[in-house]
Amino acid sequence: MTKPTEPAHRPTRRLAALGMAGALAAVAAVYVIVGPNGNSNSGQSCALSLDIAEAIKPLATGEVAAFLPAQGPLPLSEVSFNTPENTPTSLADFKDRTILMNLWATWCAPCRKEMPALDELQADLGDETFEVVTVNLDRGGSEKPKAFLDEIGVSHLRFFHDSSNKMMTDLRAKGRATGLPTTILVGPDGCEVGTMYGPAEWASGDAKALINAALGAQKAPGT
Repeated sequence: MTKPTEPAHRPTRRLAALGMAGALAAVAAVYVIVGPNGNSNSGQSCALSLDIAEAIKPLATGEVAAFLPAQGPLPLSEVSFNTPENTPTSLADFKDRTILMNLWATWCAPCRKEMPALDELQADLGDETFEVVTVNLDRGGSEKPKAFLDEIGVSHLRFFHDSSNKMMTDLRAKGRATGLPTTILVGPDGCEVGTMYGPAEWASGDAKALINAALGAQKAPGT
């Protein structure tokens, strides 16, 4: 009896499997570069923000349970946008302050819904050490977003904006801001403390406890 020969299609399957393994390795490499821990250090120390992230991790519960504390250094000082006076600024100009940076647009329904809560958070906790910085990304000019803010009675938030959407592109290059709304807590050293993808009830007790813990950790000995 002759030994059965191996079907001719099996080597093809082996080659396909090897090709798939190579493709998966390539995908994994991409995620290492632009994954959730960011992809840039730029020589900037983020030790303070990482200490704050570790300290507030237990407070990411309830209304802010989706808040993701930073896992590694992610400098954000170079992220730029425009002031209410339409002059360029960047997060470097907020040095030594804790910033809750929210990206929003009028065409984003969840963004519109959470705006009153962000305004209330700024009213309750905003001072020389903390500011809610909401950055509007509407492309059609500032008239529509300003009218919306007036309509809902926002009075404590300054109108920062970037109609070019360059900051969105810059943040996506760092593995952040994959959609709207995105809210990033930025430490006094200009680095990520943590990120929230999607809306949150920012005027809730849970959110205020998280922010207050971040401010307390900033002042704590050893941070």
